[in-house]
Amino acid sequence: MSPFDIVFGFGAHSGIDDIPELLRMAQQADRDGLDLFTLSDHPYIGGRLDAYAALGFILGRTQRIAGFANVTNLPTRPAPMLARTVTSLSALSEGRVVLGMGAGGLWDRITDMGVPRLSPGAAVDAFEEAIVLVKLLSGGGPPVTYQGTHYQVNKIEPAPVAAPPVWTGSVGPKSLAATGRVADGWIPGHAADWLSERYRTSRPIIDEAAASAGRAPSEIRTVFNLPGRITERPLPATRDRDGRWIGGSTGQWVEELTGAVLEHGASGFTLFTAGHDAPDHTLLARWAQEIAPAVREAVAKEIPVRLD
Repeated sequence: MSPFDIVFGFGAHSGIDDIPELLRMAQQADRDGLDLFTLSDHPYIGGRLDAYAALGFILGRTQRIAGFANVTNLPTRPAPMLARTVTSLSALSEGRVVLGMGAGGLWDRITDMGVPRLSPGAAVDAFEEAIVLVKLLSGGGPPVTYQGTHYQVNKIEPAPVAAPPVWTGSVGPKSLAATGRVADGWIPGHAADWLSERYRTSRPIIDEAAASAGRAPSEIRTVFNLPGRITERPLPATRDRDGRWIGGSTGQWVEELTGAVLEHGASGFTLFTAGHDAPDHTLLARWAQEIAPAVREAVAKEIPVRLD
């Protein structure tokens, strides 16, 4: 995939009370040409929809847009069953699925679900094993026997469906290196953007691990969770005192995101409101109809120059 294939998505609400609005927003985004919608995965919260049940429902009511859990709560979803879930969703939706993957963050809540607690290092080991196993259990081929530290399967037939792209929410050095070795994309944590210290210090770890594994670092795309507002008039400053992006006019967004792609290797953006709420219909429409097409056009104009 070309590094200039930019994806644009939005973060949706997944509360049980939000179902009608969730569907309306996803269908609007689908009509307007967005690439992705994302849902959080917090199964210990009773008022939230199960992320994968919601993904299947929305994919069944849309035509082109892809969906993913941003990111999958892996400790509560064992890798062999997760492989069956994502390959089934991929088959049902004709490939409109991305596998967002996390090692597990809120361990106090995860253990409340009856899941044994793992140390941070063990959680990352299980995370890397899970990505490997999901890929082994996809794409057809002979039965798979896998004997890892955390996952063991014996003569399990892979699904005759390609594995979806795997994008991780890695934060620490060990999980970043795992991303470089086995994943297909990275979503920087804490809504860090391309000018942040987190990005500048984290992305080289991914790239070095990828190269050591014989992979081209460009194979691992970076997709940013990007909170912000779209204003009618330009803002005096598009970043706060800490240097974090806060938004601006359509022109300011287009200039910033185009630079992120051409100068910093960004390959996707998922829009959230500043409070990480779901965007409203007007915000979503401007994102899909004004900003995304303009960024794609601006980047396309630069490609011949960049490739000479």
